[in-house]
Amino acid sequence: MPNIDLILGSESGRRRAVRTEPTQRRSTQRLDALLDAAAEIVDEVGFERLTTQMVAERAGASIGTVYRYFPDRVAVLHGLRDRCVDRFRARVAERLTQTSLQSWWDLIETAMDAFAELYREEPGFGVVHAGDREIAEDGTEPEFASRMARFIIDEFGGRDDTDELRFRLGVAIEIADALIHRAYTRDAAGDERYLAEAKVVVRSYLAEHLDGVRRTSAAA
Repeated sequence: MPNIDLILGSESGRRRAVRTEPTQRRSTQRLDALLDAAAEIVDEVGFERLTTQMVAERAGASIGTVYRYFPDRVAVLHGLRDRCVDRFRARVAERLTQTSLQSWWDLIETAMDAFAELYREEPGFGVVHAGDREIAEDGTEPEFASRMARFIIDEFGGRDDTDELRFRLGVAIEIADALIHRAYTRDAAGDERYLAEAKVVVRSYLAEHLDGVRRTSAAA
């Protein structure tokens, strides 16, 4: 079984937007209700127009309840983005446990499929495109690119160009994000030509560096 902790694990330096972390189930449900409301508003009017008052009204909560968890509208958006990223990672991890990985492309395609599906299914998921990437602890590439690089090395054998691999995966993430976002801008159901072309472009870009990398007997 692949080491899905490389995908799921939380990074120590990750910014958390929630002012008060919920400790009881009721508090967790209240926080989820606020984020659900924010997600609906983002899908309806865009993240630029979201306000804390709109979130309170949509969730049927007081403005004080919103401020208990989020100091301002920007924190609400960060909180929504954190949740979307967590759900994306969980979707990728779940798919990886069900996939027979034969090459690096199986990992990349699994991640791209999960990203595209959540754009279609997860309210407010577009905030992932709008926000800055989480940067790895060494301050270089996006966090998820670093995690995928470690995953590829773990599953398919050691490499002596880890920095180059992380760089290329970071670029691939930006390409995939832009094209998948464009697919859902053109068509709420996802423009199939853009989704297909995203895979063609990303695979072509990464192939020069990663073609020939296959699961070794030791990693199987």
